[in-house]
Parts: sequence; C-alpha cells; structure tokens
Amino acid sequence: MCMFCKCDTVKPSTTTHVVNYKGCIIVIKNVPCEECEQCGEKYYTDDVAERLENMVNSAKKLMQEVAVMDYSKVA
Repeated sequence: MCMFCKCDTVKPSTTTHVVNYKGCIIVIKNVPCEECEQCGEKYYTDDVAERLENMVNSAKKLMQEVAVMDYSKVA
C-alpha cells in the first residue's frame, strides 16, 4: 500500500537514486524498487536501502563532482 495516496497497488520497477553531498552529485541508476501505480511514489526494501547506503558511502570517498554508479553492476 502506498503511504502517500493509499493506493493498494504497487509494482516492481527500477529508478535512479540521486544524492547531493557537499556540492557533489552521486547518481545510482537501475535501482530496484516498488512503484505505486497511481501516484508513482517509489519504495525500497530494507536490503536495497542498505546497499544504497553502502554505495553512497563508497562514492563519497571518491569526492568527485559527479559520481555515477549502476546498482545492477556493483557487487
């Protein structure tokens, strides 16, 4: 169930996760999520959220202006 519009239907999907960190942009594409069919709100499972956090922390160490990572290609 969607937390925003209360629609009962969500579907598997992918999205792009973007983080702005100290003037740098971290982009992680192809992130698996659940998407509300009515309003388009996206949700991550706990496992995906944890992996995203690890990927963002790794990208922060690079401290580039823009870092782009592909969720499906990172071990």
